Amino acid sequence: MAHRETHTGTLLGAAGTALVAAVPVAAWGLMGQQDAEGLSASELDHAFQPWAVADGTAAAIGATALLVAAVGVTLLARATLRGALDRRWWQVLGPLTLAGLVVGVGWRIMTAGVVGANIGAGLTLMFGGPVVAGLVLWALFRGVWLATRGTGHGGRGQQLGFAPRGA
Repeated sequence: MAHRETHTGTLLGAAGTALVAAVPVAAWGLMGQQDAEGLSASELDHAFQPWAVADGTAAAIGATALLVAAVGVTLLARATLRGALDRRWWQVLGPLTLAGLVVGVGWRIMTAGVVGANIGAGLTLMFGGPVVAGLVLWALFRGVWLATRGTGHGGRGQQLGFAPRGA
């Protein structure tokens, strides 16, 4: 039985990692380069130089990442409904996923080609940076708390919240 619990914990950890890692890539790839229209590339200014990835390639990468995120969230949701994943871990996964979305969209805004100053890049740094930092810090502290003291249920179940059969 311990082998099955370890396998489930590993699978859920991989699903959570896939979800959190895939969301910013999906946002970046599916959003596309946000250059000002009607101007040649030589006329555009960039706050940060965009990666040299063709639009079609970025879209394919984004679509693949979206599928990976969908598989991850599906596995995690099913595990939560079965009781194999403590619902409180969504208080870690949710903020990390949202932070990833802000990072993916923010990167496209900061690398947008514009004429003159990229005001969106400045606003992204001013507001997006602290939002991402807050979300990551919340997830870090909540995750540590859940892993060390948050077993609940009278101490039954595994410390990481991967409690089999909702123990």
